[in-house]
Amino acid sequence: MNAIRPFRIDVPQARLDDLADRLRKALWPDELPGVGDAYGVTGDRVRTLAEYWLEKFDWRALESELNAYPQFTTEIDGEDIHFLHIRSSRADATPVILTHGWPGSILEYLDVIEPLTEPESADDPAFHLVIPSLPGYGWSGPTRSSGWNRWRTARAWAELMERLGYARYGAIGNDAGSMISPEIGRIAPDRVVGVHVTQLFSFPSGDPAEMADLSAEDQAGLVHLKWFYDNKMAFNTLQSQQPQTLAFALADSPVGLLGWNSQLFPESADMDFVIGNVALYWLTGTAASSIRFYYEDAHATEVPQGPTTTPTGLAMFKGDFQSIRRFAERDHANIVSWHAYDVNSMGSTSANDAAGHYAAHEATDVLVADIREFFAGLR
Repeated sequence: MNAIRPFRIDVPQARLDDLADRLRKALWPDELPGVGDAYGVTGDRVRTLAEYWLEKFDWRALESELNAYPQFTTEIDGEDIHFLHIRSSRADATPVILTHGWPGSILEYLDVIEPLTEPESADDPAFHLVIPSLPGYGWSGPTRSSGWNRWRTARAWAELMERLGYARYGAIGNDAGSMISPEIGRIAPDRVVGVHVTQLFSFPSGDPAEMADLSAEDQAGLVHLKWFYDNKMAFNTLQSQQPQTLAFALADSPVGLLGWNSQLFPESADMDFVIGNVALYWLTGTAASSIRFYYEDAHATEVPQGPTTTPTGLAMFKGDFQSIRRFAERDHANIVSWHAYDVNSMGSTSANDAAGHYAAHEATDVLVADIREFFAGLR
């Protein structure tokens, strides 16, 4: 049951041929003229991405890139968990587990593998990397059981690191990974040396005193959050309430999956990154099981109380979710590093581009430097 098994990706050609056929035969919705993206992702964008997927995207090249890294599966709590495990050549390397979110995947972290495991300078810290696919995502799915929320996932990740023989390690996360990583520290405080995330999802509690004397920067962050809530949160509501109703469309149509998932990828993102992530869900049949994470999190009944206490670092990017320190310190009692970056590596000015949300891909050097600084400071 605890065996760790080598794994290699090999999508059957028949699956790729079926995908191409479905893309060619896509049925397209009508669209009102002159409304832009007011009603959601535009036809022009999805058609452009679908055309690229069909005619230019090379799954086999991505598959080969992933297979160049050591990959494994192991069964934890009744589910098959897939992960990359890349060890540094450095004897002083710190083990870390890196957790992605939705609609991202392990692809988020490919660009940081080399600089984190084999830094050019001996003065920079090195890391052994464990990069798992979330339960129900990619080759960790589809899941066979309910209840895979952030807390159950955190327990599974703690078990994974123990199986790999890591007595002391760090946790790094983005998106859902930013919710899961602090919980690993809560579960295994004697093992987790530090938690580094790109968002701290802490919100106003409703206490008026909590809103008094907020800085102009924090007030702007609240305005940004309200805009996102008013314009872009439909995915969260639907996936938290009726994921199975949506799943029929996503599982049957690659264009449907592309339209739904692409709403949370920057419009200026390189198409190989967008399509690579969407194709991963399609080819593993995890469009349905991945979005269940939102339902499971919203319906969790056993939620730990009180703040986390593991040393925590934040690398926040201006176009992404704007964490507010006053709220974050209520939920995380040991924040030791807080950096905000005004970085838009893709040069977009669109409000729909959460610049830096996929920081490991969009702003690799900035994120790597912040990770190095954070963990070096814990020594």
